[in-house]
Amino acid sequence: MRIAVAGATGNIGALTATSLERDGHEVVRISRGLGVDLQTGDGLDEALAGVDAVVDAVNAPAHGRDETIAFFGATTRNLLAAEARAGVRHHVLLSIAGLHRVEGNAHYSGKREQERLVSEGSVPWTIVPATMFHDFAEMVAGWSEKDGVAQIAPLLIQPIAPADVAAVLAELATGSPRGRYADVAGPGTQDLVDMARRTHQARGRTVELVPTWSAAFGPSMAGDVLLPGPDARITPTTFEEWLAAQK
Repeated sequence: MRIAVAGATGNIGALTATSLERDGHEVVRISRGLGVDLQTGDGLDEALAGVDAVVDAVNAPAHGRDETIAFFGATTRNLLAAEARAGVRHHVLLSIAGLHRVEGNAHYSGKREQERLVSEGSVPWTIVPATMFHDFAEMVAGWSEKDGVAQIAPLLIQPIAPADVAAVLAELATGSPRGRYADVAGPGTQDLVDMARRTHQARGRTVELVPTWSAAFGPSMAGDVLLPGPDARITPTTFEEWLAAQK
């Protein structure tokens, strides 16, 4: 199959493209750096010529709520319109488990708009809600780290390996549209503060972590809000296995 991956230079997009190519598919990589601008639509028609399916793994820059909604709205509308013109038969969107249980988060608001556009569009679709990735804790700590101190929310999550997410996206892209797919998660629950501590330790770094609900994430995300649903698809790689591979 000829499959396009939007956001192909990002972490998940690159892994998805590699997974598809490993299975013998022809991959079209879509990103601004590769000459295709999703925000304007420039280059999309040429990129999607002859494409059977599209995987959307685009991430948004860190902005406020309105800017994030506008970003995801523009990129998704342009992508879906070009897919319709090209006769693409399947749109696969990477989304977030627990998305509709969280209010007040700019990124989640943008992703809800993205899901709405895909589900109401004319291109047959699959939405894949995934839990946070194994590298999420380190990333969150990095947002606020200053002078060896970082603030981080004590979120309870069931993290998933980026490569496992990519494998699921690649698998689903080669099949028939599934509508809203089951949540996709890793095999065990983790505390985000402890994940950050262990990741820093594995990298030989010392960072003082300050648990707080007043930084990037508030108490609306506490408890089981970010955990997968009871019918979740559980992928194999544990946080411990992923962590061992980072050393």
